[in-house]
Amino acid sequence: MISVDIERRRRRTANIFTLAVLAVWFVVGWVEPPYLLPGPANVAERLWGFVIDPHMWVHAGASLLHVVAAVAGSIVIGGCLALAAYYLPVLRLAVHGRISPFLNSFSGTGWVLLAVLWFGLGGFTVVFSLAMVLIPFAIINVRQGLDSIDPELIEMARSFGHSGLKRFFLIILPALTPFLFSTMRICFGVSWKALLTAELFGGDTGFGQLFNLARQDYDTPLVVTVIVIIVAAVYASDRYLFEPAQARLSAHYEVL
Repeated sequence: MISVDIERRRRRTANIFTLAVLAVWFVVGWVEPPYLLPGPANVAERLWGFVIDPHMWVHAGASLLHVVAAVAGSIVIGGCLALAAYYLPVLRLAVHGRISPFLNSFSGTGWVLLAVLWFGLGGFTVVFSLAMVLIPFAIINVRQGLDSIDPELIEMARSFGHSGLKRFFLIILPALTPFLFSTMRICFGVSWKALLTAELFGGDTGFGQLFNLARQDYDTPLVVTVIVIIVAAVYASDRYLFEPAQARLSAHYEVL
């Protein structure tokens, strides 16, 4: 009963805070001109215009495609690097002591600028820049998953004559599944933070391109609309897609 009351207070506090922010936004948007800070009414009007404009959905689809491709590529590349360090101990220092720290410290904007010089403007530049930012997350998470595997299970499978490939599919890959899913969830959220910069400087489609057009036309309502769409999409996907899937996955592995 006490925990229920605490949860209700937390929800009430969060709702009050949200309403307060909206109220402040409404007042400031009413006082300031729209090109500085558009109010909720201006943003809602522009959001409706976004929804009914097929051209805008082309940019939204391009951004989503960039994110999905970058997340998939980073998990594959980062997972392969972590597995290489796991199976070949001579590579562990190179992967975890050199490659991962370097990629983790290198600026995402720097990757965008380098990719523009190497590949020019386009979707591949955006995907490459995002993937280079996300690869360290994949390396670290997969490494944690590999370190959590009980060595006795591997030794037992080897004693029963299972080949390395069979041990991978029967033991290692199932053990890595929760970590791979967590990597995907983290990378999906992080990628949207770096997406606008990558598309703004290196892309020719997507939300970043809309930002560029809005900057040229001083169209602040469009900028705020894109931000609202991204925040809502990331929150909804995490709340109603990734979180339930994570709960089912955790329950499955607890049963096992």
